Amino acid sequence: MNNSFHELLKSSPLIAILRGITPEETPTVCDVLYEAGIRLLEIPLNSPQACRSIAIAVEHCGKRQIVGAGTVLSPENVHCVHLAGGEFIISPNTNQEVIRTTKKLNMISIPGFFTASEGLAALNAGADYLKLFPAILGPRYIKDLKSVVKAPVLAVGGINADNISGFFEVCAGVGVGSSLYQAGKTPDEISNNAEKLISAWHQARNH
Repeated sequence: MNNSFHELLKSSPLIAILRGITPEETPTVCDVLYEAGIRLLEIPLNSPQACRSIAIAVEHCGKRQIVGAGTVLSPENVHCVHLAGGEFIISPNTNQEVIRTTKKLNMISIPGFFTASEGLAALNAGADYLKLFPAILGPRYIKDLKSVVKAPVLAVGGINADNISGFFEVCAGVGVGSSLYQAGKTPDEISNNAEKLISAWHQARNH
């Protein structure tokens, strides 16, 4: 791997959440997102044959993009992702056993949190980043949390091209799901969505 997760997040701070992706469409979607400028790919484990799709993505694009898993709820899930070649673990909750298992396997740990207590518990267990989920209270809430939770935060839930710029003011990155990818969308639709999000990020960065 020529680029680390941290480096790719700095250069392109969008994580594509590919919920519902199938093994068959994985290579095409990886290619479309790469061409649009997205380098971090999350395949949630509640997708069909998720670990197989992760393995296919790693084999297909692992030298240019980094693949990980979302909706990881147990240490057993972490081991499945590790065996498939995934490099980061994202959860919707703060599960300290998931975090510890992730770090024992030298993977990036990104647990979900919503309160300061959850965020601090996740950091004490060894989390690398925190995922504010759902990000329904907006950037101001994240700014207030960061006054006590000293960690890079990723915002997930309801992020789209219209509101993404505000999150970049307080977040290390964002995870984007349905406004980027949904099962059944064509490659052209995914490409158009990705280009809108990347354009919004560039505008936010330039301001």
